Amino acid sequence: MSEENKKLDSLKEKLFYTQKHASEKISDDETKKADEFCDGYIGFLRKAKTEREATEYFVEKAEKLGFKPFVRGEKYKCGDKVYLNNRGKAVILCVMGKEPIENGIRLSAAHIDSPRLDLKPNPLYEDNELAYFKTHYYGGIKKYQWTAMPLSLHGVIVKKDGSKVKVNIGEDDGDPMFVVTDLLPHLAAEQMKRTLSDGIRGEELNILIGSRPFSKDEGSEKVKLNIISILNEKYGVTESDFLSAELEAVPALKAVDIGFDRSMIGAYGHDDRVCAYPAAEAVFSVTEPRYTAVAILTDKEETGSDGNTGLNSSYFKYFVSDLADCFGANYHTVLSNTKCLSADVNAAFDPSFPDVSEKMNASYLNHGVVITKYTGARGKGGTSDASAEYMGKIRALLDENDIVWQTGELGKVDAGGGGTVAMYLANLDIDVVDLGVPVLSMHAPFEVVSKLDVYMAYRAFKVFAEGK
Repeated sequence: MSEENKKLDSLKEKLFYTQKHASEKISDDETKKADEFCDGYIGFLRKAKTEREATEYFVEKAEKLGFKPFVRGEKYKCGDKVYLNNRGKAVILCVMGKEPIENGIRLSAAHIDSPRLDLKPNPLYEDNELAYFKTHYYGGIKKYQWTAMPLSLHGVIVKKDGSKVKVNIGEDDGDPMFVVTDLLPHLAAEQMKRTLSDGIRGEELNILIGSRPFSKDEGSEKVKLNIISILNEKYGVTESDFLSAELEAVPALKAVDIGFDRSMIGAYGHDDRVCAYPAAEAVFSVTEPRYTAVAILTDKEETGSDGNTGLNSSYFKYFVSDLADCFGANYHTVLSNTKCLSADVNAAFDPSFPDVSEKMNASYLNHGVVITKYTGARGKGGTSDASAEYMGKIRALLDENDIVWQTGELGKVDAGGGGTVAMYLANLDIDVVDLGVPVLSMHAPFEVVSKLDVYMAYRAFKVFAEGK
């Protein structure tokens, strides 16, 4: 190579921006740490398939690590660890920092709900000697993906006397599972004339749950009677108890390694537990952070963050207000000085479907954690759009700590788009940007992520929580 070409290459290296595979930037030891961290993440995914189960998991781990329930008016000091459990469906983790609370907190905000099939309030029926549950899908799904696959049932039933029954059927060996049936290709000529989005309709997402009658005597709805009799014997419930139940059908699939090289993880619910888990682990790992470190793991993001367990409600504001009062600080000052990472995923570039992505601004598997400056749809509708100043701070933080990262948009400008909780936090006068893990097959019953990206997300949340 000539001296002139060497100079050109050197200048390109200095001036051009290039994204590289994470394996080019990290050691074999770091790769091993990533695999070990993801073993824990896989274990979490197998235990927590709903927002209730994720909350239960994080609260149980927090208590083992010395976290105490947050008490309004309590006097706290640096290193104190508290948590707030919001109705069993969202949780806030907090470690008090060295800096005065007026200087703000370091907040990571992820969601722990995922697309699924919810049972309707009156779900149980019989049709032609088969028993079914009627469902109403939750979040953005491709409805056809939810047919002809094993489903498990999770949630709670609250009986008339106020007692609560936990339900988890289809995950353990020997459990029965459930399914939404589909037409065989031989008889689906008319169905296949439908558009892809209409191939399976919402009212066709009925879950098959039984086929044996209660007795051999003549009579109607004997299969339905047999099912409710089984449920009454096992849980002590009657049909009317479904009216005060939250039951969710999710894929009965275990989180597993993907690929001959085991470099990826396939599972239900990566969006957004792949960010919630490392964000929580980051707060669990700090002892005396510079700023008070908080992770909020919230519900209802997939349906717009509304409801009293979603981040568009006031429960986070109330927590910060009460936390400020504990130190005699002004709540508005705390919020205005708070910095946040909205911990949510982005769509990884898929070579099988390249047309929806603009390659220069897409995120890629194994290129590290992805910063998404803005989300929204088309004209950036429904986004907070992080400032250049805050982007510069986060960029410097990641580079100074040798964290592999990339940027990405959620598809081409007019291809669609989506939103996160970032805008609700920005509306509180908080500096915020989305940072998370790129995902293949997002919102499908079985999504795929890279282990290296998951680990880089953890490292990013950790240095952020430490207040570096």
